[in-house]
Amino acid sequence: MLKRILIYNSGGGVGDSIQLMSIIDTLKSEFHNTKLYYLSAHENHFNSSLKDFKCEIQALNLDIKYFGFRWWHALYANKKIKKNNIERFDLILDFQSKMRNTLILKMLPHKSFISTCYNFKFSKPKLNIKKEKKINNTILNAINLLYEKDCKLIDFDLNKIDKNIIEESKRLLPNNNYIGFSITQGNVYRKKQWALDKILELSKEFVKKNKTPVFLIEKKYHELKDKIKNSIPSALFPEHETSLKSPALVTCLGKRLDLAITIDNGVMHMLALGKIPIISLFGPTDSEKFAPDYKNSLVLDSKKINNSKEVSSISVEDVLLAARQFLNF
Repeated sequence: MLKRILIYNSGGGVGDSIQLMSIIDTLKSEFHNTKLYYLSAHENHFNSSLKDFKCEIQALNLDIKYFGFRWWHALYANKKIKKNNIERFDLILDFQSKMRNTLILKMLPHKSFISTCYNFKFSKPKLNIKKEKKINNTILNAINLLYEKDCKLIDFDLNKIDKNIIEESKRLLPNNNYIGFSITQGNVYRKKQWALDKILELSKEFVKKNKTPVFLIEKKYHELKDKIKNSIPSALFPEHETSLKSPALVTCLGKRLDLAITIDNGVMHMLALGKIPIISLFGPTDSEKFAPDYKNSLVLDSKKINNSKEVSSISVEDVLLAARQFLNF
């Protein structure tokens, strides 16, 4: 029986944490009465922006910023473990592949250790398993092998979201025929944004089809909102019309849409939790690794379409053609 499982995430974005939510729910379902702990190299979004999803995973606080990214963390972590009498974990799950981070993480007391680093070379016990593009699938396959199980990834349960958030999404988007757009990126180091002129052109095409464009952008992008509103008067900006600020609200707003069109960003992962029809536009990043993976998810990758990492090489016609797979027009 497993009493304590630790999940380690080195990614800093909200989307990196959201992608773990299905594996967290799966572990809860398969390992009853097991306490789940979370160690993040960056901000623990489950205790902040993602708290409305109620993932119920306990933080392991070692008071080390960017845990695993500096070799001295190994010594400091060892002192914290002894000082705080941290109990041994029955299982540690390493959701990254940097050798330094893995070796430092492995210093935490444990019985079993699963890491994809160097093809599971640092796992305990050693595992002979094939990596998949989606790390959740790889880790779950390793768990199944180690514990002789047949676990399947389960979808995040949207019913855990408070009803007031669900009702607010209905108030903000009370009708039908909404097409959602997510066009802003959180990571400024990669050019993942689709050209604004193409977004406006595409939106106007949807307006001609009696669809209402809905832009899921935060209040801080007020100048962008004004520019879009001047060009598309019928466009809606629900996050600008509410006092609530929560990724859970974005997920609920997504359930009100006929279709969402998004770049590779955190909002993409928020929308994907609802398994809504979605078209994801990819450029420099790996679509096979990061894109939503379910029946109503369609990916347009500029690398595959145009042999280019420039996401704006994807044309308006490309997106309209893809949208016809979900919409009747």
